[in-house]
Amino acid sequence: MDDTRWLTEDEQRTWRSFLTASRLLWDRIERQLQQGTGLPHAYYEILVRLSEAPDGVLRMSTLATSSTSSRSRLSHAVTRMEEAGLVRRRPHPTDKRGQLAELTEAGWERLRAAAPGHVEEVRSALFDLLSPEEQATLRTISERLAAHLAEGPLWPAVGDRATDAGTDDPATGP
Repeated sequence: MDDTRWLTEDEQRTWRSFLTASRLLWDRIERQLQQGTGLPHAYYEILVRLSEAPDGVLRMSTLATSSTSSRSRLSHAVTRMEEAGLVRRRPHPTDKRGQLAELTEAGWERLRAAAPGHVEEVRSALFDLLSPEEQATLRTISERLAAHLAEGPLWPAVGDRATDAGTDDPATGP
């Protein structure tokens, strides 16, 4: 007996338009960042997440989780970013197994230089086309999808802010 819940014609159109729009949007955003700044979107996102963390520092595992990246992929990206002087890695002060990623001044500068072009591209590719009501609907749908698909909260990076910043506050510890 076939228990497959096939998509209706309307669902199939919705799925394909969502898939196409998502790919086109990400291709455009990626192209702008690469051409405008030489940064892949994944590196830009790491810089953004670090810039929003206390003192520009996050535990590597938190950074991986919040950026929906595997630990090995994040480690590879951070290694490349370290070589470029954008971030530095350092041992966690109280957890010998943990490492922290810290945004350097060069990383801050690169992010400040990249942000205006990136924001304009996001605005022109997405927000300029949508009414405020459509933007609210898109946010609601996106938040629902993220909550359904993720194993935990992704943004902002929360969970061990005190240890991320290198302090030991029992109220907000790991």
